[in-house]
Amino acid sequence: MKFLITAAVTILTIAISTTAQAFCGFYVARADTSLFNRASQVVLVRDDDRTVITMANDFQGAVDDFAVVIPVPTFIEREQINVADRALVEHLDAYTAPRLVEYHDPDPCMRYELKSMASNDASLPATAGALEQEAARSRGVTIEASYTVGEYDILILSAEESSGLITWLDENDYRIPKGAEAVVDSYLKQDMRFFVAKVNLSEQAKLGYSYLRPLQVAYESNKFMLPIRLGTLNAKDKQELYIYALTRTGRVETTNYRTVKLPSNNEVPEFVQAEFADFYRSMFQKQTLQENERGVFLEYAWDMAWCDPCAADPLTADELRRLGVFWTSDAQNGRVAPGQAQNVFVTRLHLRYDRDHFPEDLMFQETGDRQNYQGRYVIRHPWKGATSCDASAYRAAVKERQDREALTLASLTGWDIDDIRAKIPYFDGVKPEPGKDPWWKRLWQ
Repeated sequence: MKFLITAAVTILTIAISTTAQAFCGFYVARADTSLFNRASQVVLVRDDDRTVITMANDFQGAVDDFAVVIPVPTFIEREQINVADRALVEHLDAYTAPRLVEYHDPDPCMRYELKSMASNDASLPATAGALEQEAARSRGVTIEASYTVGEYDILILSAEESSGLITWLDENDYRIPKGAEAVVDSYLKQDMRFFVAKVNLSEQAKLGYSYLRPLQVAYESNKFMLPIRLGTLNAKDKQELYIYALTRTGRVETTNYRTVKLPSNNEVPEFVQAEFADFYRSMFQKQTLQENERGVFLEYAWDMAWCDPCAADPLTADELRRLGVFWTSDAQNGRVAPGQAQNVFVTRLHLRYDRDHFPEDLMFQETGDRQNYQGRYVIRHPWKGATSCDASAYRAAVKERQDREALTLASLTGWDIDDIRAKIPYFDGVKPEPGKDPWWKRLWQ
């Protein structure tokens, strides 16, 4: 954990500011993907028509049951496929995660200035056998290429019609969900191929991995998109999807769904530090409902060279290269000096989706917006030491602040305001009486 204080100079007086200072404070917690079940992660590196996609699946079960079918907009050669280190995606998740920061009030009787500051594994395998090719052709399916990459056996397929492709996939244990024919047909009409992968158990045993590593594919296409429709057809529940887009121009947004910034820079009560996971899940759920369950939420947008406060260190030039960032002039030692620009802008998007609310694949566009944004939530600890002056004005201001924090938390999460107030150690020990608020304070809760 790294604690960082900005280089801004702040004048602290008895009149404590009621607004959180932007992008500083002590980092104390983060909302990474572990807070949600069924959370898939995709890294999209995009520049002009070139894309590198890294897919970290959330598959749970016996590895011999794993199979994935992904529409891709172009033919894929062996050298365009790689197997990545899972730690790369975990680092990117930690770096971009929404965060909780804290401040400590100074002695209200003092006036002073605070200055702060892959793998190219083995040889190429043989193409699919003659019998397999013949069986595929009988279904109108062409096996355009066959590769073994790391622990995965991969085929690149094209087809004449959706019914034949689905039949072939079912016969070969790819378990295409019911109702997929119309979706597959729409991809075929766009002249898309299908990237299909299974686990090669003998190769996995040789490599010694007990988990499935992320798959990477590099290709050129004018389509900047992520196909999600096949994954929704047989899903029992809504799924979480995190997208980390790395570009050199600026923030990435969806064009066919609304991209929404999550509420940020909100001051919340002190007890949220111990309940940050519950807070973030409730807040995200409420924001999702407010967008009629069709929103794509921006959680982070920042230049990769720095962070404030840091939930994790920025990725090194070497890590970015391994994720597919091909335009950086990476240093010989694979590192960039602190503060040195890497010309990489990262956008973190988060959505909860199902078939009914996300009937289309995700379409993206790069923007020239390089304004920094992060999901950031603030707790402020009152001064609890001895005072050498009349601090009654400070104590009254803190009590008002604590009640504003309670109302903010209720607004963000939908939690009951009286339950929230019961957890707050009000500065003078007097809690607001339930039901005694002016009527307008509850009007829009």
